[in-house]
Amino acid sequence: MTPEPALREAILAAVPSLRAFAISLSGQVDRADDLVQDTLLRALSNLHRFERGTNLNAWLFTILRNLFHSEYRKRRREVEDPEGSYASRLKVQPEQGARLDFEDFRSALAKLPPDQREALLLVGAQGFSYEEAANICGCAVGTIKSRVNRARFRLASLLNVDDVEDLGPDSMTRAALQGTG
Repeated sequence: MTPEPALREAILAAVPSLRAFAISLSGQVDRADDLVQDTLLRALSNLHRFERGTNLNAWLFTILRNLFHSEYRKRRREVEDPEGSYASRLKVQPEQGARLDFEDFRSALAKLPPDQREALLLVGAQGFSYEEAANICGCAVGTIKSRVNRARFRLASLLNVDDVEDLGPDSMTRAALQGTG
């Protein structure tokens, strides 16, 4: 929306005063220029809200002041990190790997014979002792121990787990998280 010529001239005439006010608020010329520019953009896009006959300068200064305080509040929540040292310490293991591992585990668990799966879930997942699991399944303790052992070996084989190092993030992910990639 292009303002009428008189309003346009009044807005342009206010720029030096707006700039001086912005410099006094921010203490930085570049930042002040950005504030004035944002103020003018906001004023022009909301010109329909300006009430003719009221004080245009007061309206423009209010916009500038509000923009300054909004940005100030936003910046207070931000962490200053010009060299990126803080950001370089923030490391999060990717989540998709855990989900894929879980799906692989569920698939492998489903391939176990029912008696082995039941024994493994009772002892490994539910935390029952071998004796308690044997009572639940109505069999000897040695049978439960055997089923759990065979289930663990079968799961390891299905999941291609040969060593403890095969569990958790792969070597590339571990290196990236340690920053030695």
